[in-house]
Amino acid sequence: MTGKLITLEGIDGSGKSTMRKRLEHHFRDDPGVIFTREPTRDWTGEAVNRAIREETDHLAELFLFVADHANHLSRTIRPALENNKTVISDRYSDSRYAYQGATLNGIINKPMEWVIEIHKGWTVVPDSTILFDVSPEVAVSRVGNRDHQTKFEKISFLEQVRSNYLRLVDIQPERFIIVDAEQPFSKVEQAVFKAVKDNMA
Repeated sequence: MTGKLITLEGIDGSGKSTMRKRLEHHFRDDPGVIFTREPTRDWTGEAVNRAIREETDHLAELFLFVADHANHLSRTIRPALENNKTVISDRYSDSRYAYQGATLNGIINKPMEWVIEIHKGWTVVPDSTILFDVSPEVAVSRVGNRDHQTKFEKISFLEQVRSNYLRLVDIQPERFIIVDAEQPFSKVEQAVFKAVKDNMA
């Protein structure tokens, strides 16, 4: 595969999805750039979203996420990379490591490491990952006006998720670009656009 895979990660309320929309608008006329997301918009992604809404068993939820990821790889990621495209994904495998690593805490021994092991040998590791880093307090204040707050939008839970993200940075520092998502939007945008363009080269 000769294309580039760039992923956008961060806790809920980090501003990641808003920035993905800005990037998508910027690259709207570039056929060499593909935008995607996890959970996907396929039926597997719909199953994931239903599991989140209905507070499904944590292990069942994990494997729905994994199934959606496998489908995403085969239908979107691998074909695009093989055609020399740059793929920008709003959430990817690191979301699973961070989030399910937190939901499975107390159920599985070393849960984040266990989830990482499940993906080894078949997932595609991103070329670069932009981590939108923000405190859980700021993040929750941003999502507080949503109609339906999910279990993933509580401060105590997001503290665990953020900690897992930072552990992932420690494991693969060469892959991660950390952006302070508490800066003014214009500065976040400048940093993200620079990171994306640098990593497309």
